[in-house]
Amino acid sequence: MAKPFRFACQAYAPSSKTEWLDTARLAEDLGYSTLHLADHYFGPGQALEEARHPLQTVAAVPAMMAAAGATESLRVGCRVLCVDYHHPVVLAKELATIDLFSDGRLEPGFGAGWVSSEYDALGITMDPPGVRIERLIETVEFTRQFFAGEDLSFHGAHLTAKDMRAVPASVQPEGPSIMVGGGSPRVLKAAGRIADIVSLNFDNSSGRIGFDGVHSGSSGQTAKKVDWIREGAGGRFGDLELEIGAYFTSVTHNPQPDLELVAQRVGVESESLQDHPHVLVGSVEEIVEKLHRQREVYGISYVTVGAGVMEDFAVVVERLVGK
Repeated sequence: MAKPFRFACQAYAPSSKTEWLDTARLAEDLGYSTLHLADHYFGPGQALEEARHPLQTVAAVPAMMAAAGATESLRVGCRVLCVDYHHPVVLAKELATIDLFSDGRLEPGFGAGWVSSEYDALGITMDPPGVRIERLIETVEFTRQFFAGEDLSFHGAHLTAKDMRAVPASVQPEGPSIMVGGGSPRVLKAAGRIADIVSLNFDNSSGRIGFDGVHSGSSGQTAKKVDWIREGAGGRFGDLELEIGAYFTSVTHNPQPDLELVAQRVGVESESLQDHPHVLVGSVEEIVEKLHRQREVYGISYVTVGAGVMEDFAVVVERLVGK
């Protein structure tokens, strides 16, 4: 049975406190369920240019808390926290604190890391993918234990915590729904096994945003990703919520110029973007129809758009949310 639609907004470059809090309040007012950040720390310079990633001006954890404090029902999250950038015990306590102070509105996401130039700029060793994925799995398993308020006795290959009780426990009865995101077979199989929400992303194995990553998000590749998630999930696949980032979104009755602009930016043919799951360009009716089709074909019911299109896209949210 298809899950009802819900929508999130992702923002990470406010220029002031006022702008950030206004963004959170607006997302809530427009019917978005969640406000997400990303988890990047490099500022303008060579490393950011090599990654071809937009600038993130604020750190995720305190910005999540600020957004929660300015709203009443909006969930706050990060798609996704790079586990290599955080001490797992410290991160778990920070997240549990947000959950406590927001009255249970935390929706955290975790990933294995991918931006090679950022690792280098921060002086963090970028281990092989298999090691990073092992660390991701351990971090998610440990964080669930922390959210439960248990006496900690965790002894993994990469993470140890003992001789203390986890406080504060999550105020959500079953703990926060945990997102795990990525685009490679190993990450998505693991996500199917350990996550509540799986974020289908580009496979950015090259360490930067580019043609390969965008191509890895095509319709055919997305179908493969869902198969990997299903393989990892087994009998729990039907319980998972599948999420995707609509990185290229424009509500317009004249889509071709926007499609051509996206094509030039990422080095693909504009025709290939028409059915690309990460592209929502067209009229309200066309976007609504495409989202229904993607839910039917892939099972994707949770869609995240950027803050820059949040208001234009709100009419789509109003049409579909909860249905």
